[in-house]
Amino acid sequence: MNLGLFNRMNLKESSESKGMYSEWTSLSLAIQQSGEDTQSVLEKFGLPVSKDITVALVHQLASNLGITQPAEPSHLSSDKDVQWCMEVICFGLSLSLTEHEAIKDCVNVYCEWLTALLPNPKICVPQPILDDPNLYSRKMISHLHYLFVPRKGEGFDTIHRQAVFCHRVLRTLQQIAHESKMLERDTWEALLLFLLAINDTLLSPPTVKDDVADQLCERVLSVLFEIWLIACAQCFPAPPLWKTLRESCMNWRHRVALVEQWNRVNLALTSKVLVFMYGPSFPELKIGEDDIIPPGMSNDCIAQSWYRFLNTIGNPVSLTKPKVISQTQKFLQFAISTDGIADPCQHSCLQALPLIFLKAIKGIAGQVDAFLGIAQPIWWDSVVTGAWGSTDKNKNATPVTHSPTPPTQRRLAKSFSVTQSSATKGIPKSSLISLTTSRSSAVPQLTSTNSGPSSASSVSSLTSFGSEPKSPLAPGRAKCNTILHLFGEWLFEAAFIGCDLPQKQTSGESKRANSLVMESYSQPGSITDTSELPPGLTIDKYESGRAEALGTLCRIMCAKKTGEEILPVYLARFYLAIIQGLKVPPTKECGECMAAILINSADLFHLDLDGVRILIPAFMSALEVVLPDKDLKLCGNINKVELRKSCIQLLLSMLVLPLHFQNVPIKELINSGSNERPVTFLQLKPKLMNLLMNALQIESDPQNTHMLLGGLFLCVQDSAIYEQVEQVTQPSTETSSNLLSSDSAHALFVRSTYLVCHRLISSWKTDLNISLAALELLSGLARIHIKGSDAMECRRAVKWLCDYIVSQCSRPPPAHSKDLHSTIVAAFQCCSVWLLEHPYLLKDKDCLTTVLEVAELGISGAKSVGKPGEPIKMKEEKELKPASMRVRDAAEHLLSCVLEQVGYFPSECGPESISSLLDEVSLLKHCNTWPTDCSDQSVAVERFRYFVTEGSVMLALLEEPLGNDQDPQPTVTVLIRGPFGRHAWTMQLRHLPRHRSAAKHHGHNACRPVAMRDNPTRPSVKQKYFPDSVDRVMQCKVDQSIPSLETVLSDDEEVRNSIDTLSQLMGRQATVETNIAQAQQSSTQSECVPPPVCHEFQTARLFLSHFGLLSLEESQELSESGSHLVSIDSSATDFCKDLSLLDDMSPRTCDTVHIFYVRSQQTNAQDIVANALHENVISPYFWEFMHSLGWPVDVSKHPGWTGHVSTSWRISGNVEKNSTPKQKRYDGSSHVLYWADACSEIAFIVPSQIKPRDPSVEHSSFNTSSLSSWSEKSWSDVKDKRTLSLDLDRQPVPPKRATHRSNLHPHTNTKIMVVWLESFEDHLNMPIGDLLNCMDTGLEKDVPKTSDVLVIYLHLLSTGLFRIHFQGPTGRVGLASPLVDGMVVSRRSLGPLVRYTTLNMARRRRLDSDSYQPPHLRRRLKIQEIVQKYKRDMSTPELLTYLFSST
Repeated sequence: MNLGLFNRMNLKESSESKGMYSEWTSLSLAIQQSGEDTQSVLEKFGLPVSKDITVALVHQLASNLGITQPAEPSHLSSDKDVQWCMEVICFGLSLSLTEHEAIKDCVNVYCEWLTALLPNPKICVPQPILDDPNLYSRKMISHLHYLFVPRKGEGFDTIHRQAVFCHRVLRTLQQIAHESKMLERDTWEALLLFLLAINDTLLSPPTVKDDVADQLCERVLSVLFEIWLIACAQCFPAPPLWKTLRESCMNWRHRVALVEQWNRVNLALTSKVLVFMYGPSFPELKIGEDDIIPPGMSNDCIAQSWYRFLNTIGNPVSLTKPKVISQTQKFLQFAISTDGIADPCQHSCLQALPLIFLKAIKGIAGQVDAFLGIAQPIWWDSVVTGAWGSTDKNKNATPVTHSPTPPTQRRLAKSFSVTQSSATKGIPKSSLISLTTSRSSAVPQLTSTNSGPSSASSVSSLTSFGSEPKSPLAPGRAKCNTILHLFGEWLFEAAFIGCDLPQKQTSGESKRANSLVMESYSQPGSITDTSELPPGLTIDKYESGRAEALGTLCRIMCAKKTGEEILPVYLARFYLAIIQGLKVPPTKECGECMAAILINSADLFHLDLDGVRILIPAFMSALEVVLPDKDLKLCGNINKVELRKSCIQLLLSMLVLPLHFQNVPIKELINSGSNERPVTFLQLKPKLMNLLMNALQIESDPQNTHMLLGGLFLCVQDSAIYEQVEQVTQPSTETSSNLLSSDSAHALFVRSTYLVCHRLISSWKTDLNISLAALELLSGLARIHIKGSDAMECRRAVKWLCDYIVSQCSRPPPAHSKDLHSTIVAAFQCCSVWLLEHPYLLKDKDCLTTVLEVAELGISGAKSVGKPGEPIKMKEEKELKPASMRVRDAAEHLLSCVLEQVGYFPSECGPESISSLLDEVSLLKHCNTWPTDCSDQSVAVERFRYFVTEGSVMLALLEEPLGNDQDPQPTVTVLIRGPFGRHAWTMQLRHLPRHRSAAKHHGHNACRPVAMRDNPTRPSVKQKYFPDSVDRVMQCKVDQSIPSLETVLSDDEEVRNSIDTLSQLMGRQATVETNIAQAQQSSTQSECVPPPVCHEFQTARLFLSHFGLLSLEESQELSESGSHLVSIDSSATDFCKDLSLLDDMSPRTCDTVHIFYVRSQQTNAQDIVANALHENVISPYFWEFMHSLGWPVDVSKHPGWTGHVSTSWRISGNVEKNSTPKQKRYDGSSHVLYWADACSEIAFIVPSQIKPRDPSVEHSSFNTSSLSSWSEKSWSDVKDKRTLSLDLDRQPVPPKRATHRSNLHPHTNTKIMVVWLESFEDHLNMPIGDLLNCMDTGLEKDVPKTSDVLVIYLHLLSTGLFRIHFQGPTGRVGLASPLVDGMVVSRRSLGPLVRYTTLNMARRRRLDSDSYQPPHLRRRLKIQEIVQKYKRDMSTPELLTYLFSST
């Protein structure tokens, strides 16, 4: 016999017995002796006699109950009769199960008699019981205790019958508790004590598989808790009962069902507590259809019951101490009575303690999530009720502690809310709240009773992280301190189990029960001393529960609100628990504790927690385990993608810390006593950069890759600005070897470019979102000008981009889709940015050739120079087959940038415009013949000749010389309106260069040459018709064959008359000539003078002819189909209006970003907008950020986009200047912030008032109906569609462009908001719908939807860094980079990052829009529309005649 057991039991001082019931007496002794007080008088006689009496009597009584035959009134009319029969029934209930029929009759009799407590009792109930139902009911209930006493040596069938009888009794008691209106307090107490007694009888002993306790465990517990709740509503139990319940439950903690039912009741009560504490707007805790909470419970009763039930099982961490759990009388009896057992903790049923502990912590975690408003519905049976997985997976599963009797359907239906699911084939599931932030829907089956769960078994499988998306925290959630006051002691103690920390000396003074400081950081002896514990109960088996506790603590801390304070003692214990949980094991595996911390602490560094940065080294070590390992080994059921996502979010919140804090040391939480210097933030930068690069190199998830790309650009941008501001000098030469170890901006630029380009071509090209993010990063890198950057890297980047385009275009036809073409279009745009930012690249012959070949490929679908050995294809020989019309448009834009913008942007007009600011009116103002005060465009248009060539270029020719040119050379001024803008040129016809033609080489009167004195003599010559030799030739008959003239005249009268007429005419002409000769001889000859200089030229004709647009040698085909030069009738009525519409179409994309400043707890749109009017209430950092977005422009003088079409692309000649300077407000009325490059322009507006939307006003000044309905089909009726390209005449017909529906706007009006938050939680109540009223741009076709708005929230942290949060639809193309949700950004890089992100957001929305038309395409279509409406139908002679005539 182990005498130490007696000492332990006698000397035990349980701290758990103290607390709120310490001053009350427990009734535990009463429930343990409940059977002894109600023994039947038949116990005093021999068993055969008593049994015979009982069998005969109860059979007679049961025959009148109406079960097998109609019920009859009872013959028991007096109290003595009833009491005598009850003595017999009491004995019958204690019979052996072999007499199951007699026991069944006893149960039926009592169950029928107990209906006396119901409103409609059965007819068979004796009258004395009807007269005093409470008294007799208490006796019957006490007698029923014998039914639940386990019988020894019974078989499985008889035990099953006993369980069926018990279920019958429990259902009857449930019915009475629900329906009875006459229960007295004594009856309630008797009922509760009975339930406690039968639970204690069944559940206190160690678990034995398949005994009656195993079968009834869950059922008796659910009935106990359910009836206890009803008693709370109708007759609140006295403190001794509560104390007895608590003490009893602590004796049953080795049963899994206890914790399951405890969780069930706690969560049901918590759902009610949340309603009256936080109101209906707080997220509901969904617990299924059925509700075990009685409807009549008051709020005070619910609160009291909730807190008391919460403390029913004591400290859940005691479940990790087998010696504490086994310190009960029943376990002691087991150890004494069993040979070879030295300690009660060696019972095999305690192998389930790790699972029970995990379930208990999950229940606490579920309540914490409920108070945070992030509870999610999951399958209750996978976490609480023990029905593991689906039927198919669990046909042979063996539960840990109990068998499901009654069947699972009935058991769940009676115990909790159930929703039948056909997918589970008979095992219903009920949805309840998530007990952690995320759970797995499939849990592997449990191990047997004799084997404890290991790290890879069911316990760890229950702990699944990251399998479901996280819910947003509720705005009205409880404070962190409040939640920690409730659950902190348990959670912190659970988080420290198994930790070996230095001892903390404490005095023997008494401490309050909810002390915030642990007595010892090390574990008690029952945990650390594992020599006597079975292998399945060592402390490492409880890691799953510890991980759950750590994850819950992380969620609590991450729920901190802006400005909320958390007690330092909580923070210190939390930091210590995190450091212990993130310790890297020697195996370099990511354990459950590490995974739980990483998944649940993604926002930890965003919250201004005091001293949180001491955790950075610990988190860095954990990230180095997870992120660089492609084949990471994970314990338990952990979602690897979500784990990496959380790690990346943590990484993104640490990237800017080294350059922000620089040489600030990171202190240690516990002084280890070492003399090593503390690590500084700046020393972490190389590790962070390598970690980022390695993670990006192996990442395969699209969303995670997108986040890493955003972080990579942040690092390069921040480092570049830091080095530029701080004037950091880098080594002049960085070889490839030290580039990998360097963290300079140049090294990061080179490594980023190489890595992203390599992965883009190799593995990312098939994913749309990753490709777009990578191309956005490359575009951003192109805009970062790092001192000393290598031109070779830039050329290599452009070469890679071109190779990417070729690779995408050459993919097989089945792979060609909208997404593929979107990536090609984005690659062309990225290539344009590189060339515009680095124009020297085109000086490289190979680079220029590569770019032009790719442009040719995009426009025509093939290259002229193919693979080696293939013949060169000329343009006329190629078949026009671009990948798509969108690809062709993008390639044309790239070619236009190469020819017009690269090296020339910004032009003399500045970046505000890539077109000339001159129009017809401004040009004519420089002509001498134009009135100075006239600005009528219709009059000015009449001076110009308008032609359209190639179907897309409009020429406006002015033949008058400008007033500033006095040189009378043939001069023509041309306004060229094409798809890519408006350009003004003045050209003169010169035969010599300008520098040589300055001197005049001709005089006013040329001198006559001197005449020669010796006049030559003219010899007299006799004219002969034939040579002299003819006369010496002898004539023959042939010579006479030609008749003489006289012979002919004599024969033909008509010929003779003709000859006479001819003779007369010759005579007259000879007379005239003789008279003229005589007159010339008589008159004096005048001297020759040179003709006057010509001042009138048909310069339009000369220009068109010299440039090959007009030719007399036109082919017959051109003459038949109409000339490629079309004359426009500028005198038409609406020509000036259409010309203005064309000029109002910018050749660049235009976007608008509206910026709002939200003060703390502002939710009214009018108040938010009014902040812009009061500069004193706005943070100065806000204006610093604003001016880093762009430069201020005056709306009245600005020729570009201003944020609204009514004031954009206008040039006001006369602007009134105010005498008093007015404060600039960037609200669009007078000033806006503006940024532009050669391809895009953005207006940043801070609205200052909300304007009511007027639906009757058409905001758009564009003729959207004509634009959207216009297509190439209409133009093809007049001209071949080849004219739509830049230079594709004599080409085959290109593929058709999809005709857009007439109700789609050609623009994409992306609504983008940037919101500066003083309090981060205000983003949950942002009045986006109301703020849309002040975001009108004039491009809206329909009323914008709130759900379509893209919002970037900026929150200034106390460290001076900014927290980024995104809101808006992700769509197919996702959210743009480089900013990422959850990123922490420095002040210096915030402006560029926000600007690039908004630009990329709008670009992605345009890529995803089926109705979007690029700016140059809209301009081209407008020119074609003008041709259709105003062309002159002229033949070639009529056109030449028109050109020779004056205007």
